[in-house]
Amino acid sequence: MKPILNVRSVILSDIHLGTPHSKVEEVTHFLKHTRCDRLILNGDIIDGWRLRRDGQWTKGDTKFVRRVLTMTQKRDTEVIYLRGNHDDFLSRLLPMQFERLSLVEDCMLETPRGRYLVLHGDVFDGVVKNMVFLAHLGDMGYALLLRLNRLYNWFRRLRGKEYFSLSQAIKARVKQAVSFIGKFEDQVAALARERGCSGVICGHIHTPADKMIGDIHYLNSGDWVESLTGIVEHHDGRLELVSYKDFAVKFPRPQDEPPEPDADDPLPFPATGLFAARVVEDAIR
Repeated sequence: MKPILNVRSVILSDIHLGTPHSKVEEVTHFLKHTRCDRLILNGDIIDGWRLRRDGQWTKGDTKFVRRVLTMTQKRDTEVIYLRGNHDDFLSRLLPMQFERLSLVEDCMLETPRGRYLVLHGDVFDGVVKNMVFLAHLGDMGYALLLRLNRLYNWFRRLRGKEYFSLSQAIKARVKQAVSFIGKFEDQVAALARERGCSGVICGHIHTPADKMIGDIHYLNSGDWVESLTGIVEHHDGRLELVSYKDFAVKFPRPQDEPPEPDADDPLPFPATGLFAARVVEDAIR
């Protein structure tokens, strides 16, 4: 029996399926070795922007979708998919329910330690909200930076050095980026306070965090492009920001991991699977 992490809830965001930079194998491994009552996919899971341009849907992306649907059928996991800006093609479908899978704008997470507002967070990004063309241009620039980052880290590996994120270093050093992140966090915390919540969980800015902003517990689940982080709610109500680097030490991923017994079975919920395929095709157009 494979070792597992048993928790009440898992919150993941910004996986960006359909892009070459998505660490889809790692996030699939994370879910394979995790058992939870509730999985919240907090936006930008599918990158519709990139699929419309030059992105490609891979077998790894399909395995991730299979893993999520299998969790709903065989593990009785409730899956809540929140819309992000890169998967904004889902907007016209919200809200929608498929048995234990729901598509919504935002949701509330009730924990023994308080009530948490969960949302992607793009509504507080003025560029995404008001200047869509500029947002797409920025996304293209970010994709270019990630390509440069891969080349740079190839040279670092040759020299025996660890991975280094250029984009995270830039965000940490550029005054405007630091100011944007700070303002974003304050606005998200303010909304949680207005709604009478103890805390807020978001994504969008690819900056994992677990801290207090005044009286609000602010958490950002990060991303599965660079930081490889997520949030788990333990059975005692404690919320924890977890990194795949630490997770993989406890639950290592073999180089040649054997397929699961149901790996070749049809996807559960055939109607849902067909619907999902049509939605992805729609995003590419």
